[in-house]
Amino acid sequence: MTSLFEPMSFLRGPAMKNRMMLAPLTNQQSHADGTLSDDEFHWLVKRVEGGFGLTMTCAAHVQQVGQGFPGQLGIWDDKHLPGLSRLAEAIRTNGSTSSVQLHHAGLRSPADLVGTSPVAPSDDAESGARALTTAEVEKLRDDFIAAALRAEKAGFDGVELHGAHGYILCAFLSPGTNRRDDRYGGNPENRARLLDEIIDGVRAICRADFTLGVRLSPERFGLMLGEQRELAARLLREGKIDYLDMSLWDVFKQPNEAEFQARPLMGWFTDLPRQNVRLGVAGKIMTPKDAQHCLDAGCDYVLIGRGAILHHDWPKLAENPDFVPIARPVSRAWLRKEGLSDTFIGYMNNWKGFVAEDDVAEAAE
Repeated sequence: MTSLFEPMSFLRGPAMKNRMMLAPLTNQQSHADGTLSDDEFHWLVKRVEGGFGLTMTCAAHVQQVGQGFPGQLGIWDDKHLPGLSRLAEAIRTNGSTSSVQLHHAGLRSPADLVGTSPVAPSDDAESGARALTTAEVEKLRDDFIAAALRAEKAGFDGVELHGAHGYILCAFLSPGTNRRDDRYGGNPENRARLLDEIIDGVRAICRADFTLGVRLSPERFGLMLGEQRELAARLLREGKIDYLDMSLWDVFKQPNEAEFQARPLMGWFTDLPRQNVRLGVAGKIMTPKDAQHCLDAGCDYVLIGRGAILHHDWPKLAENPDFVPIARPVSRAWLRKEGLSDTFIGYMNNWKGFVAEDDVAEAAE
């Protein structure tokens, strides 16, 4: 059986020193123009020091109109390069592999934040999003590719394409939100065309050893599990990417669709053949036993989110197989100690039961 602490190589780029990847975590700590803040820098470097094999940034938007939340890291302009370069250097010198998650919020972009109607594969009455023209889809593709090149120039080992959670690449994959009649809509192959063209473009323009990952959702957001399984199978088989990151919300859950409930959701992906493309999962992995369960089930690595917020050194603490994270809710003082800024703590306060109320926290301390 694979150990959490066993190194993991990729088809391209440097190996991870262990099987623990920092999940890309929204935190709202960057500056309004998308440039890296000291708070964002220190939060991530503290996780590097905590022992993660690969440290991934939060979602970084590739177009200004693709911003999804305040204080989001940007990678749509060369003005972002100095901060990104500083971060890449710090991750490398502290012994972790680095990746930028490339993102466009699509119909989930707040209009009051981006200053215009959000954009999507097709018109969306609920969000007020308008459909992209074919030329705009091609520009979106080119901007994802340019952002990958910008990450390479900054010194990162690779990038991950955010194709999950209803954001724009996910929305193109979904028959529920993609009702186009051009070459980017219709059958599953056409709906995956944008993702495929971005992958091919990154491979063509970035160096040969640049690591490329993709994050997918298996269900929700109008997605069909059978289609997502077929897409995952193809990505694993073709070998154009280096790792696939399945965001399951809960690695122990059953599928939502009745016809797939014969096995856990994770099992519909761990059985797929892979040509040395690495498969990982995310979703409520809180303890080393949870993580080992995923590896034993056939995953190559795990992504740690909530646990990494609570403990910057989760990988080191996981050397004790019986380690259990601190119970929630936690005090603001605890989170500050773990490297979260007040802005990040404010964001986490939106997660029910995560941050203790001030008076309770003070009494506990």
